[in-house]
Amino acid sequence: MPSIGNIPGAYRLFFYSFDCGEPRHVHVQRDKLVCKFWLDPVCLGKNAGFPPKELNAIRKLIQRHLPRILEAWDEHCG
Repeated sequence: MPSIGNIPGAYRLFFYSFDCGEPRHVHVQRDKLVCKFWLDPVCLGKNAGFPPKELNAIRKLIQRHLPRILEAWDEHCG
């Protein structure tokens, strides 16, 4: 599962290789909490434990780094 580098903060952003058949999205993890955001448009797809306020912060992080995240998706999934 490739991680996206050069995005500062407490979160690990990553993709699963078997997800390449789905629309572009990113998984976000901190400790044992995980969520999934769709990228076009940026919106929550799935949440496993993050509180709403933190999900909002994650969404803003994704929007701020969206070009890098989309580039990483395209590099990995073609």
